Amino acid sequence: MSITIFRPLLLAVLLATITSCFPHQLETVSSSEMTTESSPTPVSFDFTNNGKSVDAMPLDEIYTKVDVQELPQPDKSKALVQGLKQQLKVLKYRRKKQLKALGQADLSTEKLIRTVEQLLLNEGRLKDEFEAYQIKGKDGLGNVYFTGYFTPILKVSKHKTATYRYPLYAYPHGWNGKLPTRGAIDRDSSVLAGRGLELAYAENPIDIYFMQVQGSGVVEFTDGSREMFAYAGSNGHPYRSIGRYMIKHGYTNEQGVSIKKIRKFFLEHPELLDEILPINRSYVFFKPSHFKQTPKGAGNVPLTTNYSIAVDTRYIPMGSCMLAAVPIIDRNNKVMRHEYRVLLAQDIGGAIKGPGHVDLYTGVGERGRRHASALHHYGKLWLLLPNEADAGHLTASL
Repeated sequence: MSITIFRPLLLAVLLATITSCFPHQLETVSSSEMTTESSPTPVSFDFTNNGKSVDAMPLDEIYTKVDVQELPQPDKSKALVQGLKQQLKVLKYRRKKQLKALGQADLSTEKLIRTVEQLLLNEGRLKDEFEAYQIKGKDGLGNVYFTGYFTPILKVSKHKTATYRYPLYAYPHGWNGKLPTRGAIDRDSSVLAGRGLELAYAENPIDIYFMQVQGSGVVEFTDGSREMFAYAGSNGHPYRSIGRYMIKHGYTNEQGVSIKKIRKFFLEHPELLDEILPINRSYVFFKPSHFKQTPKGAGNVPLTTNYSIAVDTRYIPMGSCMLAAVPIIDRNNKVMRHEYRVLLAQDIGGAIKGPGHVDLYTGVGERGRRHASALHHYGKLWLLLPNEADAGHLTASL
């Protein structure tokens, strides 16, 4: 399970970002997704304002080998280097879990480790050292949907007060039967009482809700000290978007479901909290983490801002390195260009389904929230694997 923990805006955060970051179930590869080899497909870089290619050719494979010479060379930043070192740890944790091939790509753990090694120890020249396999996306044209998730900062008190009176709970281990729904927990404070589960108290239940959706967060106590609260599990009930409910019942429109606007709505209409929040029956529990500022993903390593992604591991293996055409957004929330960057599959997410959607980790606090809320656009992804023509096998140390 992911402990992290959680794009004009069309169903912004509550319809896409919120659902995309919600903690995921790890799933297995279906044999029906296996396909046969086909010829390389030309790469297109022309795009519309939402980032989709306008003249892309269909891709029959989940992964189709393309001419690496046509791909732009990404930068190798210090942040990427640190993320790659973490990626080796992800793969070494998973060394015994061999991954299946998909399309034309061999997804063995050994191949993924060699990819990271070459990116770390060399300049990472694509044309000399790597093979590239384009992922087909949901539409089969290579258009991949990019959303974002972040780590919120929540002000809390260690003790219940008149101002801070809404608890954040630890997971109720030893519970007999199915855990209660969100509505039951929020409606009746005695449901989880007497078990010592209260980790801290917040001022507003909607802020707890947003932190639960992201899957983790930094809490700031009244004395100024901070601590990371990581994902500890859920109650097992299905997730449902409150944003969709609010639009359906006329409380807002598609442009009014960003985190900022939803929070403002509930501050102005607190009487509607008891009606709307229980629509999402799922409830997330937390645990204190020794990582003070940076959350871990499902790969069990700290996430790297603007490089770590949550993926559907049935299609994109944990620990893989993806060359990405990341959509860069202007002030009108339109794609003005794509930035080519190596992204690292280090997390999973409950609404990340299929080969056409990834969730980019955008960092901690308000800046991370703004970037995550804005990103609902399209780019492309290519899996990087070592060039078999290169006989050299390098060994990297952590």
